[in-house]
This record gives sequence, C-alpha cells and structure tokens, in this order.
Amino acid sequence: MKRKDLLPFFIGLGLIVLLNILSWRYFFRVDLTEDKRYSIAPATRQLLENLSDQVFVTVYLSGDLPAGFQRLQKATQERLEEFEVYGGQNIRFQFADPTAVEDKKARNRAILELARKGLQPSRIFDNEKGKKVEKLVIPGALVRYKDREVPVMLLRGNQATKGLSAQQILNQSVENVEFELASAIRRLAVKKKKRIGLIGGYGGPAPIGLADLITGLQENYEVYQVNLPGQPSLQELDVIMLIKPDSALREEDKYKIDQFIVHGGKALFFVDALQSDTVNRASTLAVPQDLNLTDLFFRYGFRLNENLIQDLNSAMIPLNVGQFGDRPQIKMMPWRFFPLVNTFSPHPVVRNLDAVLIRYAGSIDTVRAKGITKTPLMFTSKYSKVIGAPAQIDFNEASQEPDPKTFNAGSQPIAYLLEGKFRSLYANRITATDPRFKTFSEYNRPSKIVVCADGDLPVNELDPRTGQYLPLGLDRFSGVTFANKEFIMHAVEYLMDEKGLITARAKEVMLRPLDKGKVQHERLQWQLLNVGLPVLLIGIFGVLRSYLRKRKFAH
Repeated sequence: MKRKDLLPFFIGLGLIVLLNILSWRYFFRVDLTEDKRYSIAPATRQLLENLSDQVFVTVYLSGDLPAGFQRLQKATQERLEEFEVYGGQNIRFQFADPTAVEDKKARNRAILELARKGLQPSRIFDNEKGKKVEKLVIPGALVRYKDREVPVMLLRGNQATKGLSAQQILNQSVENVEFELASAIRRLAVKKKKRIGLIGGYGGPAPIGLADLITGLQENYEVYQVNLPGQPSLQELDVIMLIKPDSALREEDKYKIDQFIVHGGKALFFVDALQSDTVNRASTLAVPQDLNLTDLFFRYGFRLNENLIQDLNSAMIPLNVGQFGDRPQIKMMPWRFFPLVNTFSPHPVVRNLDAVLIRYAGSIDTVRAKGITKTPLMFTSKYSKVIGAPAQIDFNEASQEPDPKTFNAGSQPIAYLLEGKFRSLYANRITATDPRFKTFSEYNRPSKIVVCADGDLPVNELDPRTGQYLPLGLDRFSGVTFANKEFIMHAVEYLMDEKGLITARAKEVMLRPLDKGKVQHERLQWQLLNVGLPVLLIGIFGVLRSYLRKRKFAH
C-alpha cells in the first residue's frame, strides 16, 4: 500500500471503531418500515423497563401451521424479541406445541388444561398436497409473573358479522399482538389496583345482571357497589359507571357526580333516553324518561336524543309466525330494534373490535362545550331508521318485510368519548354561604367520559333453565358472543390509562395482497424477469468487462 493511501485507510478504520464504540454505549433502533411494524409504543417500553421481576411467556402457536398462522407466529416472536430488548433479563419466552405430544392421552390432557386456563383451541382446515386436512391450533399464550399467570388469546378479529376474510382477521390479530401481551404483563405487575364504583340507588339492573361485567373488571380493578344517596362523595374512586338508571336523580346526588368529574374522576354512562311501557302482548310503547341528567350532559357537551334506532343489520329473535297443526311455528326473525354495530371510529378503544349487540338504543348529538374534545366511537349501519318518541314497538313487525327506502337515516352515533376540562354545572350557583363552597370547583383537572345511548349494553342475560348468568354479549338464540364486554374493558382501560398503553391498539399493519388474477395471467413473464434478467445482466457485465480489459492491454 502506498504511503498516500495510508491516511484515508486509518481515518476510515478509526471511524468504524468509533461507530462501534458509540453503538455499544448508546443503544438505538431504527424502524424503516412504512407502518412502523417493528416499533413498540412508549408506554409499552416504559412498562418493560420498570419490571421488578421476570416475566415468562409461553406461546402455544407453534408446530406445522398454515401460512396465515405462521405470519401471526412470526409477528408474536418479533414482538417478544422487541420486549426482550427493553425488558432485558426480565422478559423470557418460549414456543411450545402441545398438539405434537405423541401420547394421545397426554396430548388431550395438555389441551384440556390449556382450555381450562382460557386458551381455547381452534380447528382449521389446510390444503396439503391437494387434500383438505383438519388441524388443531392453540393461538394463544400464557404469561407468568411471580406466582400468577394470565392467558392471552392472540387470534382476534371480527368473525361475527363483518364478513372479513381469514387474511384480514389474522392481520387484525397481528396488529393487536403488542397490546394483548403488554396489557397481560401490566395486569400481573400492577401493585395497586384502581377503584371502580358501580352507581346504584336509582334503579338499574340487578347485581346478577352485571355479574359477568363485575367478574371481568375484578381481574384488574377493585369494584364497589355504591349507593349514591348514602355516599357523601365519590372522590375515593377512580372511575364511576352509571348503568341503566330508571328514576330521576336527586339534585344533591347529581352534584356528587358533577364534582367527581370536575376533579378529574372518569365516568361511563350507559343510559336509555326512553323507557318501555307494555301496551299489550304484541307491542310496547317507548316514552321519554326524566332522569334529571339532561342539563348535566348538556353542560358536558352531549345530548341523548329521545328516539329509537332501527337497523337492517340486526340480531334475530324467535317469533311465532303461525300454527303448524296444533303447535305454534317458531322461526328466527330479524329484530331491527337490536342493531349489530360493527362500524367504529379508528380510536384505540374500538379499533379491531368485534361486533357489539345493541338493544333499543337512541342516537347521541354533541353540543358546544368549551375545551372538550368529542370523539364518536360506535355507529349503526348506513341502513338505519330513526323513530321519534313516543315510539310504538310492534313485535309483529319482525315478520314483515321492511321497506329499504325508509331506512335512509344513515349511520347514527350511539357512543361518544369526551375529553378535557369539564366545567361544573353548578358554576355560579354555589354561594359563599353554601356549606359546599369550600370544596366546590368550577374547573379543576382534565377528565374523560364515555357515554353510550344503550343501558342494556353492559347487562348479561340469564339462562332461563338454571337461572345462572351467561357471558356478557352472548346472544343465546344465535350462540354468538358479541364484543360488549370487550368494548367496556377497553373503554375502562383508556379512561384509567394515564401512560397510554392502549395506544398500542392503534398500530396498523397494511395488507398488500397480490392480484391473484394478474399473478396467474402474467406468471411466466414475471418468472423470466426475476430469473432471467439477473443472469442476462451478469452476462452483459462479463462481456463488457472482458472487452474493456482486452482493449486496455492491446497497446
């Protein structure tokens, strides 16, 4: 090497050494993908960095899987590898395949044990050498922390009514992997549970009607039944839920709710604007009910409209359509007062949510409220019809063919999220002589409210034979479990989540499927292009190089 070349050589070598030292001391990662599929949310990173003990994840999505499940498996592995980067020694994971156990009895025991823990196996069909083969897949994981463990279902997606393809359902599952795993870790690692108060004292469902909701909430939170008239204040709680009240709130109790929200407390309202009075066995009349909440809701930026929504996209109910001999003929008919809601905003609370079953819901309007951000969460389908109060609910209508031209009201919002600093309804009402003056606030801390114009959304049904409660969202006539419980859980998570872990649900991984028709038609030319072109270019380069070399040394 010539002396003049030594200086650039050593400068380059020094830069390489310097870059290696810097990369060793200062960790950084760069995600160059368009949809940031290899990045994790800041809240997830903070959670992992602050773990005080080891988390061990066993993923059962393993073995000989179809292509779509292989993609979900790979996404899960990549996400856990990212978790290891930030969690260090406190994150460990492994993949296991209980379906590969040779002993049939041991295999069945293992699968049943996982099902008992909440990891339900899925039967799928795959093509192997032109034959359709049935396979058993367990698309889930167990997350262990100290002496506790929780199941995580990795396969998510609206399979009830959206009509999504299997590829789209798996893509939704890929998008949700980070949130599902991170929320399970947080559930295990949390040291102090936050407190939820179920507001009572003004009617509403019996405790057994909320049994499944309470059971689900108690996994992550402390849940209390609160008799509002007998409670001096609500300030010891973090979130309150007012579910299907049926009598007017006293002014002093409304004041407690107002001050709770003004001071930063979070609230969920599941309230019906109308109540039903039975006219006869064939029909019901829905009329406005006075809950003494209209002015409070108006001050906070929304109004429950006194109407009912019908939707062509609806659940089914059993109906007597006539006699067959001496026996009634029962047939499942669409009941358009029970919309199946599967139109959502892109907000993390409802992103990738399954369909939600609604019963006798009205619409919501927003009104001006300074400093309040209003985000619609759920809508009925565009084939909706709005009936003003008083509304006649005729059960014989289910057997009649609807006129599509009358279902032209478009999508109607039935759930909203409101965020900001709420101004008290009692501003300029509390005087210095009032005993409440010292603790009263017109404005105080930012808060969040979720309101839904369906008081039945959180209520589970009962088994008519045993009297036991059924899973929340289960339609016992169709056997489908809708996402009512999941919606509430995500809403509570968002209201409680000061660090923003739920924002991981906003991740979007774009599907870029190939045009199958174009692939079939242009297959040969693309094969020639991808195989032949590189060979041709190398050949041209070799001939050109040989020609230039001969020309150089010819003289």
